[in-house]
Amino acid sequence: MAKYTDADCRLCRREGTKLFLKGDRCLSKKCAMERRPSIPGQHPNTRKKPSEYQTQLREKQKVKRAYGLLEKQFHAYYEEAERMRGKTGENMLSLLERRLDNVAYRMGLASSRAASRQLVNHGHICVNGKRVTIPSYLVKVNDVISVKENKTKKAPFVAVKETRVVVPKWLEFSTEKLTGKVIALPQRDDIDLNIEEHLIVELYSK
Repeated sequence: MAKYTDADCRLCRREGTKLFLKGDRCLSKKCAMERRPSIPGQHPNTRKKPSEYQTQLREKQKVKRAYGLLEKQFHAYYEEAERMRGKTGENMLSLLERRLDNVAYRMGLASSRAASRQLVNHGHICVNGKRVTIPSYLVKVNDVISVKENKTKKAPFVAVKETRVVVPKWLEFSTEKLTGKVIALPQRDDIDLNIEEHLIVELYSK
């Protein structure tokens, strides 16, 4: 399957905001947005005022890159959200938050969504006691997410036990047991990224 393989920090610079793609590095002085916040490329500060289309496109790219998706995957979430009741933009963000790789990231099992995706791919994460290796798996209310029992003594998970993890209110998580539970579906105010989802809906609605 195709995936982005270039520098992650370049994506943050292009979107002009931290997407937290590199975990702890994004919180340090080594973060590219701290050292060199300009848009990558030649003459980055001489570009004209963005058009309406460009503003919408950049918002879509920002969200797509934050969750580590390619265009086809991202558009599929929009189409599914459009078929659901309620506001399309909020439905789409809720679906993205419910991805298993994102849930593992929100629980603090990994420092970035990319690292969390790798945990899922390698079979370290279980849902309701069964190993799941599909990062796009959508969790449901009352699902129990845990680290596979024979993996809990690995260094990254031992480190998690020694940290204080703050999870969003739609999740519960025990650092001692490395087990969490989905207690509600994510709502719009649970998402901490600065997103204007209506711009994405306007872009795809054209």
